[in-house]
Amino acid sequence: MRPKKNSIGTVLDLFEGKKFVRVSKLLEDLVAKLLAIAMFFVIAVAVFDLFFVLTQELGHEPSFGFLEESLIEIFGVFLNVLIALEILENITSYLRNHAVQLELVIVTSLTAVARKIIVFKGSTEGIDLNGLAFAILALSISYWIIKRTNRCDPDPLE
Repeated sequence: MRPKKNSIGTVLDLFEGKKFVRVSKLLEDLVAKLLAIAMFFVIAVAVFDLFFVLTQELGHEPSFGFLEESLIEIFGVFLNVLIALEILENITSYLRNHAVQLELVIVTSLTAVARKIIVFKGSTEGIDLNGLAFAILALSISYWIIKRTNRCDPDPLE
């Protein structure tokens, strides 16, 4: 007859070998699914915000040069929606492949930095602009390296 295990022994059994890996994968999947659900809400709010900004900005009385400021704000909100969609794609890609798709992460980062440059209202000199330029350069080089590596080593999942 087996001795009866207490609840602490049962919990400790979860941290042994294959059981731990299974519990870890289940937890990772659960967190990724919760993040995806949260991103659905973020995207819905971002789309609502986009339409709100569109109606608010385009509903104003037109004056000379009004479209320039309005377009920059609209592009910023529009890019927010695209960035949220790319983040959702990162999450769903992780759920499918159980691996972070580095190329997707870099493209999302490039989009976010490009958005920052488009809506940039600071001075044309200084550390902010230099930092954004360096980020674009670093991300572009990273993207080029990954694309080149992926071309030489095709994805086994496709």
